[in-house]
Amino acid sequence: MMEDDDEEDEEDNEDDEQDGEVEEDDNEDEEESTLTFKDGVNPLDLVEDGAFTDQLYQKFVGMDYEALAEKKRKALVDNRPGGSVKKVRQDDLSGASMEEILEAMNYGMQRRSRKRKKKGRRKGSRNKLTPEITRLLGDATYHYALGNFEEAIPILSEVIMKAPHLPDAYHTLGLVHHALGNEKKALNFYTIAAHLAPRDSSLWELLFDWFNTRGQTPRAIYCISRAITADPKNINLKYCRASLYVKVGDYRRAAASYEHIAQTCPDDVEALKTGANMYKLCGQLERSVHILGEYLKSHPTEPELSVIDLLASMLMQNNAHSDALQHIERAQLVSCSKKELPLEMKVKEGICHAYLGNSEKAEMLLSALEQKSADHAELITEVADSFMSLEQYSSALKYYLMLKGTADSNNGFLHIKMARCYLSLNDRVQAISCFYLALKALKNNIDARLTLASLLLEEAREEDAILLLSPLDNIDCSDLQTDKSEPWWCNGKVKLKLCHIYRAKGMHKEFVDTIYSLVCEALCIEVLQQKVRVKKRLTKSVLLERVKVLNNHQMDNLLCGSISVTPASDMSRANRAKKLLEKKAKVKEEKRAKAMAAGADWQSDDSDEDPPEEIHKASPLPDLLKDKENYDLIIDLCKSLASLHKYCESLEIINLALKVTRNISSVAEELKSLGAQIAYNTPDPEHGLDCVKYIADQHPYSYAAWNCYYKVITRFDDWYARHFKFLRGKRDKLKDCAAPMIISGHHLTRKSRHQDAAREYLEAYKLLPENALINLCVGTALINLALGLRLQNKHQSVAQGLAFLYNNLRLCENSQEALYNLARAFHHIGLVTLATVYYQHVTVTFGEKQLSICILSTKRVEQQILLEWSLEITAPSER
Repeated sequence: MMEDDDEEDEEDNEDDEQDGEVEEDDNEDEEESTLTFKDGVNPLDLVEDGAFTDQLYQKFVGMDYEALAEKKRKALVDNRPGGSVKKVRQDDLSGASMEEILEAMNYGMQRRSRKRKKKGRRKGSRNKLTPEITRLLGDATYHYALGNFEEAIPILSEVIMKAPHLPDAYHTLGLVHHALGNEKKALNFYTIAAHLAPRDSSLWELLFDWFNTRGQTPRAIYCISRAITADPKNINLKYCRASLYVKVGDYRRAAASYEHIAQTCPDDVEALKTGANMYKLCGQLERSVHILGEYLKSHPTEPELSVIDLLASMLMQNNAHSDALQHIERAQLVSCSKKELPLEMKVKEGICHAYLGNSEKAEMLLSALEQKSADHAELITEVADSFMSLEQYSSALKYYLMLKGTADSNNGFLHIKMARCYLSLNDRVQAISCFYLALKALKNNIDARLTLASLLLEEAREEDAILLLSPLDNIDCSDLQTDKSEPWWCNGKVKLKLCHIYRAKGMHKEFVDTIYSLVCEALCIEVLQQKVRVKKRLTKSVLLERVKVLNNHQMDNLLCGSISVTPASDMSRANRAKKLLEKKAKVKEEKRAKAMAAGADWQSDDSDEDPPEEIHKASPLPDLLKDKENYDLIIDLCKSLASLHKYCESLEIINLALKVTRNISSVAEELKSLGAQIAYNTPDPEHGLDCVKYIADQHPYSYAAWNCYYKVITRFDDWYARHFKFLRGKRDKLKDCAAPMIISGHHLTRKSRHQDAAREYLEAYKLLPENALINLCVGTALINLALGLRLQNKHQSVAQGLAFLYNNLRLCENSQEALYNLARAFHHIGLVTLATVYYQHVTVTFGEKQLSICILSTKRVEQQILLEWSLEITAPSER
């Protein structure tokens, strides 16, 4: 958007006056030559089409940059003596004088005159209208005045065909179509007329009114800017443009406009104050202070009190209380020496003294509020807030209490401020009372509710705190339907506070019911945010939405050829979207043509329907993973779920937490240990498999870890195939670790591969010969191997197996389990007599001495039976 408020110079040079030149705006020459119809182009056809796009504008309207450059080059050549200047060769300069050489070198680089050259055409150079055109315009105007609009249209069309650059014809034709109700055509003719006569402010004001009444603010701003360029002294137009800037939220340009108005009209104080406020809104507080200070410097004897009041407010916001106080005291000396300052400025003076440490002076100045408290609630609140920011809570509370009985007495925020003052003064009872009053008016104020709950907990009123944070029993469903905001009891901070109370009281069920869903949702969102997102292709609906910017830019009228009011970034993005849509359409058409040429039925694989967009929800507990206390909360939640036998939910929370706490080793270690314990007890250990595997990996010499790991993995079908790589890796890495060998032996035993199982057990026996479990495993493997049909030395295998079982009996100190295992071994190999004896030892409870005597008395019987059994085995072979 072009803004040019340059005015004509008041003083003209004598030489320029003799030439009869007229001083005009710098952009006038370009603007008056902007709209130029080429030969063979009918402007009426463009209006009838109803779409005057940028392409048409470049094709039919205006002199493009190449034409303008060609025009300038031609003018330059015409002004040069002797045509074009060629490069001067060294040979040509021989014999030339020094003056001639310097003249050749400096040609075209003449010193520019310091005098400002006047632009524009010479007076009287404009082409005059022919008598025929003048007569036709008179007839058309006569028909328009009489209301014969249909008769006026062909006459004006004839004028346009004969004189296409005459703005009066387009203007009158616009008036005719407006009278006939053809608003679109009228607008297009008005636009052409305005571009042909850019210095006619009335035409741009007409366009401004048209767009402004229809809510098209950006285009209205453009038109009124052109009107200001045509009539820079019209202050009302500048006021309108500044108000439009405020309307669209462009406070920076609004502030600049109001400041320009204030500079043009130094006595316009309202424009100055509005501009200062606009600078403040766009974050340029220093600029606001500067322009207000400059105004006061230019009016030293009669300063405007409202300007001083506004300047003092801004200085106070900028913590420049000393400067603000100087301006207020100066106002008292200059303009108010015989009367007191207004109450507003007096209050500001008192606040400044309070910030500067002059408490007595501040109290004296602010005492005037005590008598007028009912009428100046805003001033009292400002004073109280100032004392509160100074941490003078007694003084702040004094002024807050002055508001009781006023319209603001039922204001919930007032009670919150009073409660904080009481809390800072250690008056907890009054603070709790004020917080309850505040929550009656501000039920959805989460911070106040949480602060009150903390106070109740400090006062050992846990039940009241639970009641304060729990959902209401008598919830009005109609209120929930009308209010789309989230109710306070669903807020994550409220639930987190409530679950801490349940957790401290040991109420596991209530604790889980309150926080489980929020923790699960928050962890899921955290996991999704950590994933690497692939750049998604823009959907067709998004591209079409971006292209709408171009459609709005064209706006179906002739204004499309003018300067854009749309941001350049949006236009660039819209052009890229348009090209991408055209590319997709071209590819789609090529596929269709190829399919049609092949004689196949073509169906587009490009669905116009967009895929469902992924909705990125905000985490209900955004600070869940930022505080170490919350990690303890997650661990306690998992333990509570396990205590309630909700193992799957507990393992789900553990797995989600492990994905977002990988960098915190202590927390991950504790979570995996807890997950392994839960997986040990749950019937479906799928979620806890990684935990038990991690525990076994971190503690390879712990039999408790391997027992947990083995119990969990044996619940899966074909578990060994899934964990063979892990076990083999442990065996290769840790040669002195017996647990993977024992687990492999167990797997081979289940597969009835007893010889391979015995080999694995014996490898473990080499490492731990005094381990009862390993001796038992070796013994049972050898006994089972002896029962096979293909083994030749069965008696040797049986004897070795029994030796290991007796060793297990010794290591177990003759326990019933060891006796039973030995009895079962005798039973399997057919030594029923010995089996019966050991079964009896298992079923009868013996004392320690009785058991040892019994075993000694039976040794002879065992030896005799073993001898007989060996003879029975060897007898057939001897025969």
